[in-house]
Parts: sequence; structure tokens; C-alpha cells
Amino acid sequence: MSRDIIVLVVDDERDHADGIAEALQKYCAKAIAVYNGSDALEILRGETVDVVVTDLKLGGDIDGMEILTHAKKYNPDTEIILITAYATIDTCKEAIRRGAYDYLVKPIDIGQLRTLVEQAGKKISAAVRRRTEVAKAGRGDFEFEGVLGKSAAMQGVFEVLRRIAPTDISVLVEGRSGTGKELLARAIHYNSRRADMPFRPVNCAGLTETLLESELFGHVKGAFTGATTDRKGLFEIADKGTLFLDEIGDMPLNMQAKLLRVIEDGIVSPVGSNKSIVVDVRIISATNQDLTALIEQKKFRQDLYFRIKGVSISLPDLSDRAGDIPDLIRYFIKEAVAETGLKITGITQQAMSILSAYNWPGNIRQLRNSIRTMVVMCDREKLDVADIPPEIYQLRQLTAASAEAGQGSDLTLSEIEKQAIIDTLARTGNNREKTAKILGIGERTLYRKIKEYNI
Repeated sequence: MSRDIIVLVVDDERDHADGIAEALQKYCAKAIAVYNGSDALEILRGETVDVVVTDLKLGGDIDGMEILTHAKKYNPDTEIILITAYATIDTCKEAIRRGAYDYLVKPIDIGQLRTLVEQAGKKISAAVRRRTEVAKAGRGDFEFEGVLGKSAAMQGVFEVLRRIAPTDISVLVEGRSGTGKELLARAIHYNSRRADMPFRPVNCAGLTETLLESELFGHVKGAFTGATTDRKGLFEIADKGTLFLDEIGDMPLNMQAKLLRVIEDGIVSPVGSNKSIVVDVRIISATNQDLTALIEQKKFRQDLYFRIKGVSISLPDLSDRAGDIPDLIRYFIKEAVAETGLKITGITQQAMSILSAYNWPGNIRQLRNSIRTMVVMCDREKLDVADIPPEIYQLRQLTAASAEAGQGSDLTLSEIEKQAIIDTLARTGNNREKTAKILGIGERTLYRKIKEYNI
């Protein structure tokens, strides 16, 4: 079994969960046991989990099927193995159709489970390798995998990356949600001398203070309620590699003090232990907040800020680098095709134009997820307008607006779009803000369309 993978075990029977985690621990980087769906979702939100082993019936509001759905939402690469009783085998088969890796019937065979976890880990590694190959094959002028852009704003980012990636200097990545902060952090890691060592992300906003301390520093058995086994922390797991602290602005002040001490000394003490562990970890942090404002509000430590801000990189919103959207779309299509094995060769110009004109409030994350959905749902050789998610392009609304205006059904898409803008502007008394909201587009996009169509 791969020593690099992290396994999450979910079972409302504590002894069963602990037994499985203990049996898997020696074969992977970390095996975490939790006893209800809520704790499982909290772990999944805050940490990259490779394999989830969960009982289908958990006795609470959240069952194994919901954990499957959320795990795939947080990280499509995560593989889920379900444990079930005989009466629910049909349900597990349905879960496999929805993305589960496999299922086991109670009482489970630990050897069989280890084999499944190992196979799932190999599948994840293969997917990562395929994405890397696609990135290298399609990189062209781009030097950093997954971080693309020919715009002036991104060229400035690339210049900084080229200088800092080979060093061990700490990096603070600033930008709104979805702008690609983790992609940037990974690009720095994989272009550094630490590229062959672990890269471990953790979401500081997705965990309670107790869980975050345990995740970062580890704990010993009996350190607190529920600590039934020793557990390595991410600092120890990422030794000689890179630790990515996402949304560090949400870290509680007590944890900030503990983090600062570890960064300064390079020594970690697991919760409940007097043992000191020397670690060598590069820190890359990210935030969507103004940390200087938080410092003034006494919500963020100034000394920690100076420690993590060796170099600061600011990522622009996707709407501020619209010229990069076509290249990103083509890259994400190749990435999705490599992941799914589907035979999609590209995208029509009409669909490309619509996606390029959208303001993408969710930034790169929204674009990437939308392209992945389009690839999965497409039954043609190329992605087309019909594959665009309805929340991005309301074709029916535009067509209805055209029909209300008495237009024929043989109009081109551009003519329908133009007429819809004219009609909506008329209904709102030329209020562009309201018009953009009704049409589901950004104001900048509306201004550009008004100029384009000479309205």
C-alpha cells in the first residue's frame, strides 16, 4: 500500500472504526477514525483525504451516501469504499454508479480491505500522473502546471514564481475564493527542490481549533476524548516537503501562537506528548482576507504575518483576466478528458464565446468544475452550447425573450442575445445593474456586450 495516502475511516461503532484505522495505519501515511458523519465532513472540508472507508448506515442524519457525495464534491480524486450489511448491497451498487470505488459486506476481511485501499491509492496516483502528462503536453508557453495565463497580470505572477520556486522562502498567496491559490501553491512546490517530497494542504477555516491542532501537530493516544490511537500531524508527514495553510486568516489566535513557535523553532510536539520532533517544512499560506486589517482588529498576530509573508503573491479575479479564459478552457478540457477517458476533442466556437463572455463569480474553481461537468455530460465529439450549465447561460430565457419580442426562431444566437439585452434594458429603464442581474451576467460583461452590439 502507498505510504503517501491518507485514509479516513467512518463508523458509528467506535471499536470497529478504531480497529480498521489501526489495521491500515502501518500501510499508509495516516489513518483517521471518526464516529459520525458530521466529523467526517469536517475532516473532508479541511484536509485532502485520498480514501474514505465508511459504513453505509451511521445512525445519524448523515449516512455513507451523503459522505460519498460531499467527498467527491470537495475532491473528485478521493475514492470511497463502502461497508454494508447484506440487506443494502443494492444500495452500494447504486453508490458505485455514483462514483464509489467499491464496497465490502460485513463482517469485513481486513486483508481484502487493505487490497482495495491499495488499489484505490494506485488509481489516484495514476490520475495524478495523467494530469501531469496532459499539463506537460499542453503547456506550450506556460511554465507552471495548472497555473495558466498570457495576460499581463499573470505574466507578473509567473515572474515572481520563477524567482521564488527554487528557494525555501515562505509565501503568502492572496486572492478571492476560487482564484487558484492552491494550484499556485502546488506549482511552487513542484518547481522546487522539494518536488519529490510530500505536498500537504489543510483548510484552516474548515476545522475546529482542537481538530486543527491535532491535524497540524499530531497527538498521542489518550490526549483528549476520542484520541484512541497515536496520530502523526501534517508537519511530520510533510517533513522535507511543503505544507499549504489555506485560509490562514481564519486560524484561531491560540493556534496562531502555536504555529508561530513551530515555524520559528522547527520543532513539533504532538498533543499530549512531551516528545519533540524536528521537522523541515516549507510554509505556503493563502487567504481571501486582508490580513493587515485583521492585525489592526487584533484578530491576527503581526509576528506571524511577517513570518509567513516572505514573499506575497496576489492572484487576480478571472473577470480581470478574461483573455486567459480560452486557454484555461482548453486546458481543463484536456485535464477532464485525461481523468475520465472520454473522447471529447474540443469545444465549438459558439460555446467558447459564451463561456469567455461570462463573468465567473466563482473564478477558476467554477470554470474548472463547469468544464468537468460539461465533459462528463457531453455525448458529442465537441462541447457545445447545449452542454453549458444553465446557471451560466440561460438559453431558454434568451429564447423566450426573443419570442416575446415577436422574433422568428431562425435568429442566430448572437441576435437572440442582443434582443434579450435590448428588451431587458427597456424593462428596467436602462438600469444596467438590474439588467445584468436579470440576465445572470456580470456588469462588465453587459457593458462589453452593449459596446459589441452597438446598443
